[in-house]
Amino acid sequence: MDHAVTKPHEKLATHLAGKLSAVNDLIRARMVSRHAPRIPEVTAHLVEAGGKRLRPMLTLAAADLCGYGGEYDVHLAATVEFIHTATLLHDDVVDESAQRRGRPTANLLWDNKSSVLVGDYLFSRAFQLMVEPGSLRVLDILANASATIAEGEVLQLSAAQDLRTDESIYLQIVRGKTAALFSAATEVGGVISDAPEAQVKALYAYGDALGIAFQIVDDLLDYQGDSAATGKNIGDDFRECKLTLPVIKAVAAANEEERAFWSRVIERGKQGAGDLEHALTLLKAHDALEQTQQDALGWAAKAKSEIAKLPDHPVRQMLGDLADYVVTRVS
Repeated sequence: MDHAVTKPHEKLATHLAGKLSAVNDLIRARMVSRHAPRIPEVTAHLVEAGGKRLRPMLTLAAADLCGYGGEYDVHLAATVEFIHTATLLHDDVVDESAQRRGRPTANLLWDNKSSVLVGDYLFSRAFQLMVEPGSLRVLDILANASATIAEGEVLQLSAAQDLRTDESIYLQIVRGKTAALFSAATEVGGVISDAPEAQVKALYAYGDALGIAFQIVDDLLDYQGDSAATGKNIGDDFRECKLTLPVIKAVAAANEEERAFWSRVIERGKQGAGDLEHALTLLKAHDALEQTQQDALGWAAKAKSEIAKLPDHPVRQMLGDLADYVVTRVS
């Protein structure tokens, strides 16, 4: 089989090529600003950076799976991508990131003010798009997701450098900052299709579990990924003093000396030469990386069990395969 269509998200993209093209056209049309040319400049830098369009693809796939025949799946998919892009612009400012998808971040190329304000503009565009289908339920789902994402990011600010943060709080953060948009993307695909309520609930649960697995793997890749493949620098979360799941597991198993190390490098942010290497040694000593991967596999299995509740359809298989692929990125 041609390698170009062997990965699940690439198979989905091929299957949904016509709709994805329409989404891209709509995104380009709606990110235009007559009065502020910097808006399309900043937006295009991120939108055209070669991302997988995973979230909008989930909306299109859910609608296709449920037999939708209209045009508003394209609007909702573009909405989801605008929300996602807005959060990335804001996140890079908050995290003081220098690289995104293997390229310099917008805040590095322009400035923090431009990134924040263009992110605000994209949120506004997203709300304009989400009202066009005329569904109050769709509006409610996507508006709630937007609020939940912001809430998750704020919770992370207070919890990410606190060694008292446990796995339940981590899950709450992940459900906010990542899974909320995945589950909203799949749920609105079912709602716009007038699918039976049981199917809509299964699509929501699939997106929720897939988003959690996706974020757990992202956190894992920060410690054992390939920079060339991920477009991120290894150890970025560590350098930014973020208490992600691998570290939470290592802290829970730490002795007094190890806990003092984690307190210094995460809570107080006092890091020096060799600290990342020592952190990796502790993560491996307590099997934190392996346990984190097992958690991701569990959420992927949950996603597959939920999508199996949907009608037999080629897209259903692709979405199940996507759940597997999300976690094989670290195998």
